Amino acid sequence: MKLLAAVAGALAISFSAILYALAEVSPTTGAFYRTLYALPVLVVIWWARRAQDRRSRAKRLVAFGAGLVLGLDVVVWHVSIEYIGAGLSTLIANAQVIIVAVVAWMFMGERPSRQIVLAIPVVLFGVALVSGLGRGDSFGSNPLLGTLLALVSAVFYAGFILGLRSSNDIQAPSAGPLMEATAGAALAALIMGMFGDGIQFAPSWPAHGWLLALALSSQVAGWLLISYALPRLPAAETATIILLQPVLTMIWGVLIFGEQPSAIQLVGAGLVLAGVGFVAMASSRRTPKALAV
Repeated sequence: MKLLAAVAGALAISFSAILYALAEVSPTTGAFYRTLYALPVLVVIWWARRAQDRRSRAKRLVAFGAGLVLGLDVVVWHVSIEYIGAGLSTLIANAQVIIVAVVAWMFMGERPSRQIVLAIPVVLFGVALVSGLGRGDSFGSNPLLGTLLALVSAVFYAGFILGLRSSNDIQAPSAGPLMEATAGAALAALIMGMFGDGIQFAPSWPAHGWLLALALSSQVAGWLLISYALPRLPAAETATIILLQPVLTMIWGVLIFGEQPSAIQLVGAGLVLAGVGFVAMASSRRTPKALAV
């Protein structure tokens, strides 16, 4: 049951980048409505289990702050999709697994294993290859900028994961922290929209149908399933689930949008996948479990 829940959650979130791209809205519009549509559903789920949520007000504020970082992450990730496509941007954003391991080592005293140290340069080299190294046959309107933005997204995402972990150290029902983080993400997207490319407040069809599907499938169902299952799975299965989402997203990108990364980008994608999987395998018992965008 635990493994089935994790696989179902990974399948749901693998469509995140695809559903955003199908909506054809601005990055901040996608981030705002993804969280806004999800929020009332999460409130209802949390309300049904509120008696079991005994976290302090300070912990709730930490979850809300983590959500502010998540809002930055999602907006930047959406921008990177426009430059390098759904598949490659999602893959690079999942390099957060390595960033979490490094931050946990530097600030939490969780010393990484030798395997993690060896994997980091492999992943960085893979990221460089995904950027296309200036080659004319690289996929994406601006693969270098798209790769850099996806890396920035990975940094924000790692901050969100660490914050969310800290906000729920008593292992309260996951709907509570996720609800507060979703509210924070919606606020961050709203503020960024006010000072950035703006938010398209007038609903349109089918754009908001895709955004509603994104909210319910990824922000609600996917995250709740994964946050339930991952702490209960062995390390090897955890690593597999972490890699399933970006791999599936790359497949959907090829099948739905005809994305065709160049040979050198595919080699880089393989190196990133190998390195992230290696790090996830080595650290999944000692560092926060990865969640997907």
